[in-house]
Amino acid sequence: MSQVLNTPGERPGPLSRAAIHTVVLTARLVARLPPRRIRAFLNAARRGARAATHDEALVARRDVTATSTMCAGRYCLQRSLASALLCRLRGTWPTWCSGVRTPPFAAHAWIEAEGSPVGEPRDTVRYTPVIRVPPRERSRP
Repeated sequence: MSQVLNTPGERPGPLSRAAIHTVVLTARLVARLPPRRIRAFLNAARRGARAATHDEALVARRDVTATSTMCAGRYCLQRSLASALLCRLRGTWPTWCSGVRTPPFAAHAWIEAEGSPVGEPRDTVRYTPVIRVPPRERSRP
């Protein structure tokens, strides 16, 4: 699957674009689920993946926003889900987060890697995570 992994600034190839469209569609469907089902779905999806680096997560986020106008806009839930799922398709997993801030009240969903939000505005750190789905810790033999 070397065509599915892109370096920063590289345009996705045909196989990668098809994969991105698939995860965007999947993210749209998952975003309609209640929060507990989203968490269960993501917990299952992250199995077997290693933790994503910041660069890997950023490439996935950029690929998603370059492919989907909805994800490039204000649909943070679908964007964050699609970015996490694209990372998973590429063998990695970022920390998926959903949280709130006050005042004024606002809700937001994003991905993190290496302890910081990926491709998000600086004020994202003001959100208090309500749901976090980090990479699974690998069990030691």
